[in-house]
Amino acid sequence: MGESSSTMFDRSGRIVDGMEPFDELLRGVRADGAGVRRTEIDGTRVLPGLTLYAVASGEISVRGETARAGDILVVQESVAAQGRASVVSGTYEITGAVARRLTAVLPDALVAPGVDGCAEFYATIGMEGPGVVADRLLDWLMVCALKEWFDREHGDGWLGARADVVVGPVLEAMHASPERSWTLALLAKEAGVARTTLAGRFARLVGVPPLTYLTEWRMALAADLLAESSATVASVARRVGYADAFGFSAAFKRVHGFSPSECRTRCAASA
Repeated sequence: MGESSSTMFDRSGRIVDGMEPFDELLRGVRADGAGVRRTEIDGTRVLPGLTLYAVASGEISVRGETARAGDILVVQESVAAQGRASVVSGTYEITGAVARRLTAVLPDALVAPGVDGCAEFYATIGMEGPGVVADRLLDWLMVCALKEWFDREHGDGWLGARADVVVGPVLEAMHASPERSWTLALLAKEAGVARTTLAGRFARLVGVPPLTYLTEWRMALAADLLAESSATVASVARRVGYADAFGFSAAFKRVHGFSPSECRTRCAASA
């Protein structure tokens, strides 16, 4: 996957440059800290989501996807798996509005093929060292698996649309500068096409009009900022492109169903 100039906020509200789509995605996706699980699957078993399975031996089939020794299987929801395999797994928690929004574009189950030596490596995870080391190894495997899947499949919705020659530059511009006073005309200029061309193509590929997507993206960023920092509502409003707190609060409540002030408690609890 190519380099991206997209911008995100870190947990203290600072802008972080050079983050790719999956960096954004995984910002709120971390192993749950319950420890690496070494499991023997024999027959049919219900797999919880979001869970990563590194297959050390054997094979597992889930909804037409088969993971063999050395492969990684990622499931998004509780699904039935069939097969016989020895696996190392870790369950993930999704925290924050951005992570929840971005994981929505992933399939229920995906397989990232392994290479020589992967199966032997998986068999050693969790055998030595503190649990946090194994958790970070699983985080690394999750990043690798999702990046491999994206390079191969591209995905649906906004994630897949990033590869489009017209919509891609517009999405990148929105993600890089959510605080900018974007209009349909300015976004069309980024794409080098007419406004009507951008509007129709964007809605077809992403599922919503450009300015609707922009508002939803801004509100996801804002929810995370409110939950994770001590920034004022007015400060958060400016960071996501609103000149005054009143207009921002109205948009926030329209998207999330509750006010920015309420988000301090609700969003922090979910994070």
